Amino acid sequence: MLKKSAFLVLAALLLGNCTKDPNDIAQPDKYSSGSYPASLAALSGVLTPAYANLRSYELNGFQMLCKDFACSEHTADLAYGGERSWTELALNHLSVGNSYANDLWKGLYTGVKNANAFLDRADFYEKNYMAPSEQKAVNTLRGEAYFLRALYYYHLECFYGEGYISAGGGNDKLGVPLFSTIPATLEETQKPRASAREVWDFIISDLKKSAELLHGIERTGVDQGRVTEWAAKGLLGKAYVFTQDWTNAKPVLLDVITNSGKALMPFSKYKNAFNAQSGNEFNEESLFEINVDRTTPGYGIFIDGVNANLTTSQGLIWSPSILGDDGTENGPNNNMGYGNEFMHDRNLLRFGYNLPIYHLVNNPKFDPSKPVSYKNPRQVIDPETKQKSLEMRANKTVDPRLYVCALQPWIDSVSRDGSQYRPVVKCSGIGAGIKPLFQGWSLKKFVTTDNNIFAYSAADGANYYLLRLADVYLLYAEACKNSGDETQALEFLNKVKRRAYDYPINEPSPVDYHSFSDQTSATDDNLATNPLYYERWAELFAEGQWWFDVGRWRIGAAEAEFYGNTLPTGGKIEWSDQRSYAWPIPTSELSTNAKMVQNPGY
Repeated sequence: MLKKSAFLVLAALLLGNCTKDPNDIAQPDKYSSGSYPASLAALSGVLTPAYANLRSYELNGFQMLCKDFACSEHTADLAYGGERSWTELALNHLSVGNSYANDLWKGLYTGVKNANAFLDRADFYEKNYMAPSEQKAVNTLRGEAYFLRALYYYHLECFYGEGYISAGGGNDKLGVPLFSTIPATLEETQKPRASAREVWDFIISDLKKSAELLHGIERTGVDQGRVTEWAAKGLLGKAYVFTQDWTNAKPVLLDVITNSGKALMPFSKYKNAFNAQSGNEFNEESLFEINVDRTTPGYGIFIDGVNANLTTSQGLIWSPSILGDDGTENGPNNNMGYGNEFMHDRNLLRFGYNLPIYHLVNNPKFDPSKPVSYKNPRQVIDPETKQKSLEMRANKTVDPRLYVCALQPWIDSVSRDGSQYRPVVKCSGIGAGIKPLFQGWSLKKFVTTDNNIFAYSAADGANYYLLRLADVYLLYAEACKNSGDETQALEFLNKVKRRAYDYPINEPSPVDYHSFSDQTSATDDNLATNPLYYERWAELFAEGQWWFDVGRWRIGAAEAEFYGNTLPTGGKIEWSDQRSYAWPIPTSELSTNAKMVQNPGY
């Protein structure tokens, strides 16, 4: 595994002035900092890796959402027991050598390095080659780089920072090392951890510069996936909320709500907005998303070369289990991918689904004159569970977002071949002996549901939202509540809930909250009478948000108690307030940076 410091030294060498033997053969994959870039197009190309890195194997290309977030926050239960580091995530007990902690650190700092490389080259181009007419274009690219660097540091601090900070505090908490430029020497890579306050101030500064440089820039056509002023302000507002700076958070978030031109999409679109590509990419609610190329040749992100960063493949892990060719839950072709994870059963209770685990009964419509198949199974779900499940959906006695987030066995169906649909069944990865003890629903968000994922070369089927307006609404509600404006806070909380229940968002509805202690769909101590917490959990479920909320609200111990146990070991989820909120600094970093210190408890 390459170490982060090694990446920085390599970057320093590539960008440093050098002389070379004229007899040497030029290397087309490297450039000299003394002459490159010499055009605006070339400069734009230097920014491309900072974007592409978001889809790297260590980040959103594969591991970050479906493993790092999903297991830590218990979105998913783990049906695969062949990897110790993965199991550690699910148990909230990471070792100092955890491979995912190491990979995430490397992936995020690679993004920082890529953004810094661009900013260095932007200064060079402006000084040596830029025409006056190109100033706005160069500044626009700078605005994108500042946002991307802030986004990488936001994740670094939330995962590895010693603790979240309160307004005006944070100097007593250790953050992560800050690099605003690419180190030119090995010595310059030896940086100590900045304070948490210094890291958040750096993030906020970058986002302010990004918003200013991107002011008024419109994105259309092929540029729709690029950073905008509103993405920068949305993340800036989130940074203020995460640092409890309510005074600055409110106007920034309200600016996004009022002036961005964005709106909550209607439920008719929302219910499928995380799956089908057609009509949903870069929609009216999206502030920043990762574009997914579904037709990338090869094997998703698991290939060498430039195509590796054109798609994402986390859907392999979340792929639905389906009725097999022989009409059984364990028959041939009963999965759409790997299916290593399924929705943790306790999440069903939080959404309000409280029916017992289903059992199979003889199929009253079975035709013995025809071959047994997924069209003609011998057994089906018991009719009582099926009927009650359908009534729950129709009556909305269960939060409708459950069905946006998950696929219910024997009620929902997906296509494995692009045409014929077959029922979803209990996760096939759950061991046969214990399968009757689990509900085993499949996850749905960002999952391929119109074919098996291998039909698309293991590429996922939908863009990923990293920031959308519903998140901004909820952040604004939190800022209003904590600054004494509970009426406004409840209104924006209710707007999000009304959309989820398919009511007009700007009118009172039967599902409105009337106080911040009203009953929610949940029954556990953390969320049952806490609408603010519940709405962030339910609305942003499986989108890589909840782990950070758990950390900043310090509710980890209660979360671990609520979720209880996790597969594949069946062991009790562990928790330590001293160590569990912050991931361990990788051993590779400790071994290469003499000024680095480990987080407490490791």
